[in-house]
Amino acid sequence: MRSNASPAPSPWWTAHVHADRRPFLLARNRIQAAFRGFFVERDFVEVDTATLQVSPGNEAHLHAFATEALGMSGARTPLFLHTSPEFACKKLLAAGETKISCFAHVYRDRERGSLHHPEFTMLEWYRANEPYESLMHDCAELLGLAAEQARTRTLTYQGRTSDPFREPERLSVAEAFHRFAGINLLASIDRDGAMDREHLAASLKAAGLRVAPDDTWSDLFSKVLVEKIEPHLGQGRPTILDEYPVTEAALARPTSHDPRVAERFELFACGVELANAFGELTDPAEQRRRFESEMTEKMRVYGEAYPLDEDFLAALAAMPPASGIALGFDRLVMLATGASRIDQVIWAPVAETAP
Repeated sequence: MRSNASPAPSPWWTAHVHADRRPFLLARNRIQAAFRGFFVERDFVEVDTATLQVSPGNEAHLHAFATEALGMSGARTPLFLHTSPEFACKKLLAAGETKISCFAHVYRDRERGSLHHPEFTMLEWYRANEPYESLMHDCAELLGLAAEQARTRTLTYQGRTSDPFREPERLSVAEAFHRFAGINLLASIDRDGAMDREHLAASLKAAGLRVAPDDTWSDLFSKVLVEKIEPHLGQGRPTILDEYPVTEAALARPTSHDPRVAERFELFACGVELANAFGELTDPAEQRRRFESEMTEKMRVYGEAYPLDEDFLAALAAMPPASGIALGFDRLVMLATGASRIDQVIWAPVAETAP
């Protein structure tokens, strides 16, 4: 009896599959080498951080891989594969480094798809005593550099295009809510930072979006962002989406002109988020409060929470004012090379697991 099932795809290490992927991978190497040169020319020090950490990060909706260290006495110490080198990089700023860059393999569970891979490469860089607008200029230059190394003039993804050589549009989150959803976001946040969930829920309903009874203010915010805003960003030219509400920027300091919003921006091209940047929060007490709030939400939604990195919180007291950014390097390579899936631009993808 003949089966109607489609044959399983050939693994990535099959010669013909590798031959198809190889141009993407060689472009990846050129882009990475050019980026390293970019940072060297600007007097950055490249650092290499440990993957194993006592805390993988404390954002409610990021999921880590857990492991443990077995000591000589047999004692077991819980550890995690980091979701970002951020905590370690900020400790280095506290130690006295002023401009650092880091290519790090990072790990996130519950993530796999055309734009997500459980192990991927994050490029992070930090500038002590510089405003976060400096990072916006870095992003604009790096987009053009990536395109040059991929020998293209256009970033592409799923039929969308973006010109990496045009100056990015800078758009606040509040402006984006108004432009693409007709919602006055800041009307649902008072000057003390309290969120009016019912006001925002009514705005979503008026915009034709479904509201569930158990949706929090943050759930509603994310729904608008994903469904109404992100698909429009980075079309024709890159977009810098700036000034997120403080509750959506757990590691960023408030802006000087409005305590309701934070010095956080994300970089988009072709509707794809490429980077996430902060004017860094350096208040240990406020950072602890935010982390504890995030972990309370994680426990509510997922039934688990991660420990806080007490060493990191202690280092914040010695950390200078700084700006930092994390860029999904594989995603940028995808857009520069025209790849349709992230595993096409990763040299040795993680094996697929059974459903």
